[in-house]
Amino acid sequence: MRVPYFVFFVGLIWFSATSLSYAQSVQQPLDTLTTLNEVRIVTTQSRDLIAPQTLDGVQLQRLNSVDVADALRYLAGVKIKDYGGMGGLKTVDVRHMGTHQVGVFYNGIQLGNAQNGVVDLSKFALDDIEAIQLYHGQRSAALQAAKEYASASAVYLQTKKPIFKNKAKAQAHIQYKTGSIQWSNPSAHLAIKVTDNMSTSISTAYLYSNGNYKFRQKRFNLDGTVAYDTLGYRKNSGIESFRLSNSWFGQNQKNTWQANVYYYRSHRGLPEAIIKKSDATLATEKNNEKQEDVNVMVQGEWKRQVSPFYHWMIKGKFAYDQLHYTSRKTVDFQGEEVTYNPQFDNTYNQQEWYLSASHLFTLTSCWNVSLATDVQYNKLNATRVGQETPFAFPERYAFYTVLSTSIDLGAFKAQANILGTFTKERVKTGYQAPNRFLFTPSVFVQLNPWGNPNFSLHAFYKHLYRLPTFNDLYYTQLGTAHLKPEYTRQVHVGFTQRQPIKSNLLKEVSLTVSGYYAEVKDKIIASPTSSMMRWMMSNLGKVENYGLESQLKTSWEPLQGVKAQLGLTYEYTIAKDLSVTPSGGTSYYGDQIPYTPWHSGSALVGLDYATWQLNYSFIYVGKRYNGNKNNIQRNELQPWYTHDLNVQKEIQWKNKTIRLVAEANNLANQYYEVVTNFPMPGRNFRLTLRVDL
Repeated sequence: MRVPYFVFFVGLIWFSATSLSYAQSVQQPLDTLTTLNEVRIVTTQSRDLIAPQTLDGVQLQRLNSVDVADALRYLAGVKIKDYGGMGGLKTVDVRHMGTHQVGVFYNGIQLGNAQNGVVDLSKFALDDIEAIQLYHGQRSAALQAAKEYASASAVYLQTKKPIFKNKAKAQAHIQYKTGSIQWSNPSAHLAIKVTDNMSTSISTAYLYSNGNYKFRQKRFNLDGTVAYDTLGYRKNSGIESFRLSNSWFGQNQKNTWQANVYYYRSHRGLPEAIIKKSDATLATEKNNEKQEDVNVMVQGEWKRQVSPFYHWMIKGKFAYDQLHYTSRKTVDFQGEEVTYNPQFDNTYNQQEWYLSASHLFTLTSCWNVSLATDVQYNKLNATRVGQETPFAFPERYAFYTVLSTSIDLGAFKAQANILGTFTKERVKTGYQAPNRFLFTPSVFVQLNPWGNPNFSLHAFYKHLYRLPTFNDLYYTQLGTAHLKPEYTRQVHVGFTQRQPIKSNLLKEVSLTVSGYYAEVKDKIIASPTSSMMRWMMSNLGKVENYGLESQLKTSWEPLQGVKAQLGLTYEYTIAKDLSVTPSGGTSYYGDQIPYTPWHSGSALVGLDYATWQLNYSFIYVGKRYNGNKNNIQRNELQPWYTHDLNVQKEIQWKNKTIRLVAEANNLANQYYEVVTNFPMPGRNFRLTLRVDL
């Protein structure tokens, strides 16, 4: 897939000119006698028993991150697995329980993906995101779908809902980002007020980067001596993508509804693991693995208040995902054929149909009961050129049902639920995974002792059952239908203290501290081999996680007219592999599982003065190991950290608002790897120009 520059920019210019002329033509004068009963569709006040970590519009603007994955890195307990390069896969892991245990919800409906059963967060730009919320356990809303109870943790992405000011009928903006590594990212957004009770928004964006950047790789021998220390340039990690989305929002006294259409297409190089072949050759220098993605998603939600005692909600979704992977023969520097990667030309097509119905019964002023039922159908087809191994062509029918009850006694709140999961598998060829069913309970509580609304204690227990995905079971080369499901038990205890302060300097302090314990039986591990398209699937017998998380937020006013915000997070984690007993002779029993640091943290600092903003961010990931054995020098990964800085300036020109952003990322130019042999970019720069029309 190639998206020519001129096609996008012609469309972008037309889009901006049309939107501006439309806005001016439908704008009513400020002194009109017409009264508009405008409905402002905003996020309702959270009543969650365990408050989520939230990045809202202002915080996301400060970060100026490119995609959802970059923003999530600053939340406590979150680790982004980034496989390097501009086109590298980015997935989220919370509390080291695995990417499959994290549900990612787009406007309240869970996302899926054909590749490895996880969501590639790099596909979702922040331009259209109003808020990102991370829930440990689950969201404790009274009315929600059954699948929202079926994840160990959940990330919610809420798209921007138009709010029109000064009787405007339309609003639009255009934006252009450029930077190092031939980064180019134009985008445009238009919102229209269709009626007093309905609005729509359209957004489009194009992204290109050649992905070539400098890296350094240093490796050690078993005795601790340096095996080699070399510099190189990352290749085959470029990306070219196009995104188009359309959202509709409506609300009246009894109904709230929204609908979304999302289209994404990309062509990317798959950065291979950097493996030293000789003194002069790196294995990736002639790598030629490519991936093309086409993702189409149509979804909707309708809530209705039938009476003060009964509400219902319906959700539906259709998603089509196509992944085309090619690996061609290449030639190394000596003219010999490189046969390190087998040659493939595979196309995978996945369909997902989803329907949910939820009912909420308010029995008394402090007690409600809800019942939710979800039905989901998944199908995976494949076309593989030149391969004789038959494909399974799997299908899965999944049925989720949950019964939940909540009480609110003021100082004490609680929610309990039981989730039933039922699945039926079908394959055309090969071994078929067995049909399964299981019931799993959860309990969440919140207590405000001494009647203090600024201090709360919170806790939950959750038992979860996670099925292997199609990719785990039937993926070409290394999928296995004999994988066992994961069984997870979580316990969480913590407190939150919010304290407004009446002083000239410090204005507010918020502190949250949480301790957690999780036991995962038959944990499914999916890790890449030398190729991003070939993964190794296996069960670990037992993994035990426990740790401590803390988040501190403060607001300051150090000088008159100057406002400051400081946010800190810290996490201490133990994640042990207890797959066998000590008598079993395994030398790594009780060792930290791969890629799990003992210590990690982040810091966000923001300064506001008039129309200027200065923002600094810091991320630290401590020592960890890339293998099961923790006392081998060769497996040890040293700590890494990044410093990012950006300056933002807002300018009013005529009736337009112009925002300029200059940013420097990885200021210390640290060469580091999130995943072994997948090096990350060093120091790089970006410039952003945004015009609100």
